[in-house]
Amino acid sequence: MESLESPLMRLRTLRRCSQQDLAKAVGVSRQTISNWENGREEPKLKLWQYKALCKTLGVNSIDELPDNFAPQPINDSQNQNQN
Repeated sequence: MESLESPLMRLRTLRRCSQQDLAKAVGVSRQTISNWENGREEPKLKLWQYKALCKTLGVNSIDELPDNFAPQPINDSQNQNQN
């Protein structure tokens, strides 16, 4: 069974940022953040929102954000090493 993980959720939790905190910083609802992380919606943000996203997540540029926020397959070799 293949495991999936949202790159946005991983980055957000590493920064100890809640969905609500990120939503407030970017000017969207918490449900919108959840939808991005679950692959139900793709972000359609203005430049100021991308800047706020970067600042809140502690990344230096938009280029450092994941290309896709939806759940992605996790490398199976990482899972096997953790077992």
